[in-house]
Amino acid sequence: MKELEIVIRPEKLEDIKNILDEINCGGMTLSTVMGCGTQKGIATEEGSVNEFKGFKTTINLLPKVKVEVVVEDTEMERIIEKVRETCATDHVGDGKIFIKDVVDVVRIRTGERGLKAL
Repeated sequence: MKELEIVIRPEKLEDIKNILDEINCGGMTLSTVMGCGTQKGIATEEGSVNEFKGFKTTINLLPKVKVEVVVEDTEMERIIEKVRETCATDHVGDGKIFIKDVVDVVRIRTGERGLKAL
């Protein structure tokens, strides 16, 4: 199993949900996040300071959505390709997909493990 951590522009969320529904993914976790990468965030006036959750920062952060999903190894490449086709705008800031190995998963309610628990 693989965990895909997909960080995207907020306006692409419905597209991602449609892709995961189409592949019959068991579920997903969504988070609203802030961050910056190659694009270095939003350009603001020189010397301005932003406040994020009570902390003052000079780093310019952009709103993003992080979608976390655990999938069978066989579905991983298909999902990655569909996400790229749908979310790529050829502009900096389209997002990233992080891929992690998942050793096991346990469904708390029933105790099922592995793929049955997805």
